[in-house]
Amino acid sequence: MKLEKVMVVGAGQMGAGIAQVCAQAGYKVLLHDLKPEFVERGLGVIDKNLSRNVDKGRMTEREKQEVINNLTASTDLQDAAGVDLVIEAAVEKMEIKAKIFAQLDNITPVHAILASNTSSLPITEIAAATKRPEKVIGMHFMNPVPVMKLVEIIRGLATADEVYQMIEEMTKTLNKVPVAVNDFPGFVSNRVLMPMINEAIYTLYEGVATKEAIDEVMKLGMNHPMGPLTLADFIGLDTCLYIMETLHEGFGDDKYRPCPLLRKYVKAGWLGKKTGRGFYEYESSHK
Repeated sequence: MKLEKVMVVGAGQMGAGIAQVCAQAGYKVLLHDLKPEFVERGLGVIDKNLSRNVDKGRMTEREKQEVINNLTASTDLQDAAGVDLVIEAAVEKMEIKAKIFAQLDNITPVHAILASNTSSLPITEIAAATKRPEKVIGMHFMNPVPVMKLVEIIRGLATADEVYQMIEEMTKTLNKVPVAVNDFPGFVSNRVLMPMINEAIYTLYEGVATKEAIDEVMKLGMNHPMGPLTLADFIGLDTCLYIMETLHEGFGDDKYRPCPLLRKYVKAGWLGKKTGRGFYEYESSHK
């Protein structure tokens, strides 16, 4: 079986990025979301990214148009009836993902592979919402998708070897580097990253140093491109909290307990860059 037609469910930052790299690799891509304005916003982001590439001489105007031509807007999940692969990039909540996968299982052709871009939820549990768990897999892209090379590929308990191999090959066609990961909470990326961010928040909470000092230590001392508190603001503090809670619940180990300061900021609506305020303040607030 050849993967040719892809649906990306969710046209937010991650979904739009995934749709872009798939379209750039020559796949026919349906970008799906609940409302037309959500899809239009996602397509607008893709257009802006591609225009930037043209301006910088990375692609021609004609190449950009070819990528745009590979993209189709969708607000009806029934459009998945003709696809070979679905990559779900919806909200990071199990009940929402399970519902989407159950629907896709009924709509997509029997050969279709169903992938999730989840950053921490168990693929095995998502797969259990379908009658084809052997064709369910995790494809965890990194943000921003067009730039970051890594894709964590997560096998569920029942994922078939040939499905894994097809997704590994497909990931390479996107000019990404696939890394095999087993189905544990947080996989590798977030199991290592989030406790580090959480510990940085504890360091601030306990008054060990200022936020600027903590970020500077990790940038200059550990050669990180950005400090953990700045990174948390970019990821979204609500997302950081959700992943920490997933790790805490999944492992039952208090080393994953979210810092009370993180909870407080989320309750205050200080979610980071997207709301204009997190550990730092941002002018680009749309609130």
